[in-house]
Amino acid sequence: MSTQAIAAEGGSSVRWEASADLIVVGTGVAGLTAALHAQSLGLRVLVLSKGDGSEGNTPWAQGGVAVVLPGEHDEGDTVERHIADTLVAGAGLSERDAVAAIIADGPAAVSMLRKRGAVFDMSADGTLARGREGGHSAFRVVHAGGDATGAEVERALLAAARDGRVPVLEQHVAVDALRNPVGAVCGLLVLDETGVPGVLTAPAVLLATGGLGQLYQATSNPEVATGDGLALALRAGALAADLEFLQFHPTVLYTGRGARGRCPLVTEAVRGEGAVLVDATGARVMLGVHPLADLAPRDVVAAAITRRMAEEPGGIDDHVFLDATHLDAATFRQRFPTVLAACLATGVDPVHDPIPVAPAAHFACGGVVTTVDGRTGVVGLYAAGEVARTGLHGANRLASNSLLEGLVMGARAAESVAADLALGALADPRGPWEVAVPVAPVADRDALQRVMSRYAAIGRDAEGLAVVGSVLDLSTVDKALETRELVENAALTLAARALIGAAAERTESRGCHVRTDYTTVDDSVWRRSQLVRLNPSGQPVLADAGALRGVA
Repeated sequence: MSTQAIAAEGGSSVRWEASADLIVVGTGVAGLTAALHAQSLGLRVLVLSKGDGSEGNTPWAQGGVAVVLPGEHDEGDTVERHIADTLVAGAGLSERDAVAAIIADGPAAVSMLRKRGAVFDMSADGTLARGREGGHSAFRVVHAGGDATGAEVERALLAAARDGRVPVLEQHVAVDALRNPVGAVCGLLVLDETGVPGVLTAPAVLLATGGLGQLYQATSNPEVATGDGLALALRAGALAADLEFLQFHPTVLYTGRGARGRCPLVTEAVRGEGAVLVDATGARVMLGVHPLADLAPRDVVAAAITRRMAEEPGGIDDHVFLDATHLDAATFRQRFPTVLAACLATGVDPVHDPIPVAPAAHFACGGVVTTVDGRTGVVGLYAAGEVARTGLHGANRLASNSLLEGLVMGARAAESVAADLALGALADPRGPWEVAVPVAPVADRDALQRVMSRYAAIGRDAEGLAVVGSVLDLSTVDKALETRELVENAALTLAARALIGAAAERTESRGCHVRTDYTTVDDSVWRRSQLVRLNPSGQPVLADAGALRGVA
């Protein structure tokens, strides 16, 4: 990777500047939680969003927050059971200490969220209503607005940020990390809403930029999920891990052959209320596949649907059906208003008709390697939420652990920044600096999405992954990242190369990573995570990952 200078030493010719103690990139659950907590600790915080504040993944989260709340549960659920379920879903690559630490902080995180104004659904007995989702051994998922939990979480956090006068720069995209001569992060190069470059200086930068869903043609993710934070962190010298484990949600509303972009999610909680998957002939998809049947972990259900579609039952090869017709209209409307509205908009009445569904790209289980306190291996750089790899998810995320992780890790990362500042462990963000726009490989997005969907989704093999690499080689051109579109496309290009490299190396099937040419799990070799870094030419390569071993 090369650079194109835009400012002289000292930063005097940059078009605009701002400073803070902490810059938070992202306005989802992790970013806003971190910003609010950091401000409460006395830090000067500046939040960056490349779109409007509510455009991220968080508002689209339907299921809820998986958490064991003392005094709220009456069926013997425990934190240990939640930990055990998470480890099972993680298929041997979750780290027990990280899982235990994050889950243990869940009750306090949910309590703080409620204090900030979030309103959850209540049961008739006055306790929080609880749902059950795939992979959970108990009813422990608290929700809001039936299936609108993410929207309520985002509403409450945005309102708290505005009430607390947390400054948010909307329509500003982070391009690259600003680093001092020894590699510590001291701020960001940013493009404003008109594309004018500026510099934000701070001793700490927290990435909370979400996932990678736009690598694929069909995804539950919004347009902003382009892997920007992952690319920025790798260019800054951080490590990533578990990138081959991209979770496909089993039940995204099928809206027709060749659907592109964000597709409506059909929350797993519908299956938690007794809905079952059937094919075009009416045969059960999950019967005999897993002891939990339709409530098996997501990787198991998505793979089973993919296998059934390949058989073309009833002449249909691109979707199956979710039969929830046992629920009456009033129940469905109250519990799943978002799903109901999405179905009705496509002409499907889920009270009377099975819902057509198919898997779609949903959640990046891997990301920037961090501790359970949000620290990366680069001084001054932190990460939280979907962009981070904490060791919680392993090879497959347990349903509704994502909002939990964002709430817990946002607060933990803010505390880490405050502690590191107090100890004098961070760099002085004052210059002189030579600010430069990075020049990076950029592939054609349409070609990238098509080839990733064909060869690097559910069911991969060595030949197909090689095809992806060849297409990227042919469609990639080095460009200066001078616009938001170029920043996003460069991030997708880097993320795609990192993912296929890790996927090609992992010669087994585990969790979200399904190899049709290596169908078994090989614990003797692969019960470990793979680290990814950038080499001196800016290409993602695998690094020694001996220290990152799952403990199930």
